[in-house]
Amino acid sequence: MSEPEVYDLKGLKCPLPVLKARKRLAEMQPGSRVWLETTDPLAVIDIPAFCQQDSHRLVETMTVSGGHRFLIEKT
Repeated sequence: MSEPEVYDLKGLKCPLPVLKARKRLAEMQPGSRVWLETTDPLAVIDIPAFCQQDSHRLVETMTVSGGHRFLIEKT
């Protein structure tokens, strides 16, 4: 499996990180993974809810300087 790409969503406010993530994942093959990088504090609620709603797998969540990273696998 190749290294997941990084999708920079820093500086975007709700609901843009979820909307852009949804569009990016729609273009990916099932089983592919992507790191989402966000600075929106609501992303810690919105991204997991989006994954559950759209049946994607939230593999990993981490807090980083200035924001969060989410590793998502497309189902």
